[in-house]
Amino acid sequence: MDELVSVASMQEQLLNMSNPLAALDLPLLDAHGASLASDLLVDEKLVIKSGQRIDSTQIALAASLGLDRLPCRPQPRVVIISAGDDLVEPGSILATAEDEFESNSWFLTTFMRETGAHTFRVHTIPETQEQLKLIIEDQLVRADLIVISGESGDESFDLITSVLAKLGKIEITTPNLAESGKHNYGLIGPDQTPVVTLPGDPIGNYLSAELFIRPMILKMLAKNEINRPSKKAKLSEAVSSPVGKASFLRATLNANGTVTPLSDQALLSTLSNSNCLIALSEEEEKLRAGDEVDLIMINEI
Repeated sequence: MDELVSVASMQEQLLNMSNPLAALDLPLLDAHGASLASDLLVDEKLVIKSGQRIDSTQIALAASLGLDRLPCRPQPRVVIISAGDDLVEPGSILATAEDEFESNSWFLTTFMRETGAHTFRVHTIPETQEQLKLIIEDQLVRADLIVISGESGDESFDLITSVLAKLGKIEITTPNLAESGKHNYGLIGPDQTPVVTLPGDPIGNYLSAELFIRPMILKMLAKNEINRPSKKAKLSEAVSSPVGKASFLRATLNANGTVTPLSDQALLSTLSNSNCLIALSEEEEKLRAGDEVDLIMINEI
């Protein structure tokens, strides 16, 4: 059943499907990019803290201590599937007015790598439920999480939902979030692999990845902190939000400590031109210049 849920409730439901990956004793080069599973102590002195993502300098530090292996939680393996008749790969030609260049899976693949996952991108144009079902089943063997993105307007949502329902128990929901749409989520396949379907609209796709998928990956890595840094700032100009909807406006935190929302929130360029999100609750409909707001820092500069 499709239901409207708060952003916080949606986050909680998805985090409940995500469990820290089992720790492994990995050779140093394989440990690169993984998350340290326990504190590394030398003579009772903390050298590398548990939960830290292992980079080249920590590999060198471990080697200098005579260690050839480290206890790690491996990078979650995330499969990103784009599915839709009208999605065209970049570099190809748009044959009809309905065609659109597929960008969501390119964003999701690189965004999740930045978060700490090992990602696999799969682009498909399934003509039948059976074709999509076979593609998803084929990916289950290498996935700790599957994320599916459809077309703008969610034309492919019903096809995706029908297929996932054959593979496991799926919930359909819509976050009470401006610039969003239908999602589904659940556990599928013999290993009960988490799967989430995101809206096809690029802005909604981005917000869902930021608010819902990123915390899932960080929980799989057993990170102590799964939320972005937050700040408070005063608005440099008035803003508004749809009645009864939570909003996350792309914005720039200025050197003088004020925050300015980007002018056209519908443009994809706002995603790369912002360094924070203005987080407005369902109750905050209109705010004036000078009002204090909560910020989520997505790209501090």
